[in-house]
Amino acid sequence: MALRSDLAFDPWDPAFLADPYPAYAELRARGRVHRYEPTDQWLVPHHADVSALLRDRRLGRTYQHRFTHEDFGRTAPPPEHEPFHTLNDHGMLDLEPPDHTRIRRLVSKAFTPRTVERLKPYVQRLAGELVSRLVEAGGGDLLADVAEPLPVAVIAEMLGIPEADRAPLRPWSADICGMYELNPPEETARRAVRASVEFSAYLRELIAERRRNPGEDLISGLIAAHDEGDRLTEQEMISTCVLLLNAGHEATVNATVNGWSVLFRHPEQLAALRADHSLVPSAIEELMRYDTPLQLFERWVLEDIEIDGVTIPRGAEIAMLFGSANHDPAVFDAPEKLDLTRRDNPHISFSAGIHYCIGAPLARIELAASMTALLEQAPTLRLAAEPRRKPNFVIRGLEGLSVEIG
Repeated sequence: MALRSDLAFDPWDPAFLADPYPAYAELRARGRVHRYEPTDQWLVPHHADVSALLRDRRLGRTYQHRFTHEDFGRTAPPPEHEPFHTLNDHGMLDLEPPDHTRIRRLVSKAFTPRTVERLKPYVQRLAGELVSRLVEAGGGDLLADVAEPLPVAVIAEMLGIPEADRAPLRPWSADICGMYELNPPEETARRAVRASVEFSAYLRELIAERRRNPGEDLISGLIAAHDEGDRLTEQEMISTCVLLLNAGHEATVNATVNGWSVLFRHPEQLAALRADHSLVPSAIEELMRYDTPLQLFERWVLEDIEIDGVTIPRGAEIAMLFGSANHDPAVFDAPEKLDLTRRDNPHISFSAGIHYCIGAPLARIELAASMTALLEQAPTLRLAAEPRRKPNFVIRGLEGLSVEIG
């Protein structure tokens, strides 16, 4: 089954990137699975299928724990890309049990509900300070002034990265995450490799310093766990720290600016939110559903599976379309309608199964803190210029969001 060329799904088309949701509706109407030749993937657009596949152990984020590249008919990455793949492949997001289980068990201790709840006053104070500066300036770029610095500072604080060292973190992360797009060009790979080398070198030095002078941070905790018998190689430690930084802010940054961009396009919903701040929790869930920060999640087929009578063979790659699943009318009533009071909202923006986002509770605290601060301190906030969307598909975000105080 090949995806017809007359369909609107085209992850490199600016019109599609501006609004992919009509194309998703077409995909859902045409079936449960589609072979997409440009990326050599099987697209899965329905919520029920995506939700089930995220929990299906016949699929994996990697296949190298069971098969070689040759077994899967795949070509090994070019040697010059090795620094990126070494960094990426040792993080728990791209590992399968038992390695995934071992690393996630260690990291989860830093993300228990009690630990995350203790961070709330710090997150709220920082969000308030960032918004206060935005208000004093009469506006600015919501992305650069609030959305980015808040989660980057929080995860850097958790890891124990000194404030003076934090400037390169976001650029490193952006360059590494460029490799998660579909068919990234060689220049993207070069930037990702360079960032991987520089970020790894920095963390190697920081880990050595924490061995000499441990603190209360997560890196010190991982070192202590290693010394107590929960083995974590230095590469796993480095990869875990990079993953936590990337995943710990990327979704939150994009959820913030995507969400406010949506609110500005729905003034009646924004007015309701401004009139009733108790809507903040449900508003966050609805905005993450309505314009999903992570549009696609990939899995390898480790054993043949069948979807709607179509056999997808071992060695194939499945692309689960989170953005489409979050607009599936079989699950969401009037999915194209923004409803900040929506209660039945089983969106999958944080994934599901063993790779469910470990930082989801922290992300919700950060999103609530920045939204509440903006509602309280900038009740007349408005767009100052049309938003600039990034030319990306998988990680959906904006280049900037210019705002002013009305």
